Amino acid sequence: MAEFVYQRDIYGQTLVELGRRNNDIVVLDADLSNSTRTVIFAKEFPERFFNFGIAEQNMMATACGLASCGKTVFVSTFAMFATGRAWDQVRNSVTYNNFNIKIVATHAGITVGPDGSSHQALEDIALMRIIPEINIIVPCDGPQTREAVITAANTPGPFYIRVGRPKVPTIENKGEFKLGQAQVLIEGKDITIIACGIMVGEALTAATNLLNKGIKARVINLHTIRPLDTQIILKAAKQTRGIVVCEEHTVIGGLASSIDEVIAENYPTKVVRVGIKNRFGQSGEPADLLKEYNLTSLDIEKAALGIVS
Repeated sequence: MAEFVYQRDIYGQTLVELGRRNNDIVVLDADLSNSTRTVIFAKEFPERFFNFGIAEQNMMATACGLASCGKTVFVSTFAMFATGRAWDQVRNSVTYNNFNIKIVATHAGITVGPDGSSHQALEDIALMRIIPEINIIVPCDGPQTREAVITAANTPGPFYIRVGRPKVPTIENKGEFKLGQAQVLIEGKDITIIACGIMVGEALTAATNLLNKGIKARVINLHTIRPLDTQIILKAAKQTRGIVVCEEHTVIGGLASSIDEVIAENYPTKVVRVGIKNRFGQSGEPADLLKEYNLTSLDIEKAALGIVS
């Protein structure tokens, strides 16, 4: 049975690991350190942790000042506030200047649950993706969160790393994490399922159900949305009968849009999007919301069957 862990716990633990190796790593948070788990770093390195209160724009601007002095800056808050409230600073200060700032946003997607629409970032990948140069990672589980954070710390320039609120299952046999290189989790010749984040686990369940129906699905964990692994996308387009794209995000501007652009320009094929379609979030339990917004393994399976048949 897969182990379920909080990605944000892994993030906090990894910050401490990095902080012990590098005295130039500093961490900023906007009054949510208990939730984002940067509090773990704060307890060990209080002199390198800064709480800005509910002032996300000021936090991003200060991060730029620290980065200009040679610091590697990790900045955290909920995804809604990191990308929405502070978008101007991320665009004009962080990324335009190519500062060494790593935005690790937690509580992304519909599975924030009872906090409701005001806290459910369903557009954050789109908001980051329209900004040039910033690297965007959506890790699928705890171990990949650790790998993504370490990669960001060791790679110059701005990053946006998106993690959720609930525990997620650990995905086995992923292989080594490499920035910009997607991972084929299951080989298949009939249909391709491409997913990121929490949807990777749903995609694997859908692939198992499809196999029981005689359909061999290729499952790809496309954890890096920028730089995008166009090679693996085009290979799937050429070798299978269509692609189902799964994301806990609006279908506009995120993973699905990234793949649509590659397919349309290079090798048109059928693409069906399993994501949030023209709706705001709402309060509810995560499992109920995944059903309400058609983000379950059954929805993925239905989309795949629609292409194959």
